[in-house]
Amino acid sequence: MSKEWFPLIDEDKCIGCLACYNKCKHGVYDVENGRPVVVYREGCIDGCHGCGNLCPEGAIIYSGEYKEHIKCNCGCGK
Repeated sequence: MSKEWFPLIDEDKCIGCLACYNKCKHGVYDVENGRPVVVYREGCIDGCHGCGNLCPEGAIIYSGEYKEHIKCNCGCGK
């Protein structure tokens, strides 16, 4: 779990498909007005791109992405 690595959603790109919400089993997301919101940053796993890989609009980037490259072991492929 991380305090420096977490998803950020570009609300202009997000179409509300909830792929990110459905993917994440760590409680990072909730749904408000049919759209995903990040509610538990600390739940995100260092280096995980699982939700971002599923986003059809590329609306998810990660805080901490460019501080250093972190290898993830959650199975997301990054």
